[in-house]
Amino acid sequence: MAGNKRDKIKMTPDEVASYLAENYKVQVATVGKDGAPHLVTMFYTLYEGKIAFTTYKASQKVLNLRRNPTMTCLVEDGVEYNELRGVALYGRGLIVEDPEPRTKVGRVVGSRMAGLPVPALGEPIDPVVAEGIEQALAKRVLVLMDPDRVVSWDHGKA
Repeated sequence: MAGNKRDKIKMTPDEVASYLAENYKVQVATVGKDGAPHLVTMFYTLYEGKIAFTTYKASQKVLNLRRNPTMTCLVEDGVEYNELRGVALYGRGLIVEDPEPRTKVGRVVGSRMAGLPVPALGEPIDPVVAEGIEQALAKRVLVLMDPDRVVSWDHGKA
């Protein structure tokens, strides 16, 4: 019976993709040195269909991912029970040092964090803003969520 209800509220792959595209905050869990989850909320965008965010090279989540790439991401919303929607992705966090994708993601996320108009991925932005973001990105890496398993729910379907 439980499986039946779960199947009813599950999002289709297209619904998952558009849900992740329309949101921008993700809860990210990595595995700490002591085995306990390390949980943080990050601003993200999608890069090649994957959740992507930048973070400091020396951050706890990067240290954790270098030791153990296991990562879980949760994007969810809703207040009332029948409004609850979410996507949980289980897999690996890939650390990307390449400055080109880091800059593309950093411009989108940095603009959003600064309350500026958010460009499409790879679109040009104000040169002054771009310079400020580039300076901030110098100490950062890109993290991509590489999921093995995706679980979704939309209680509005029930």
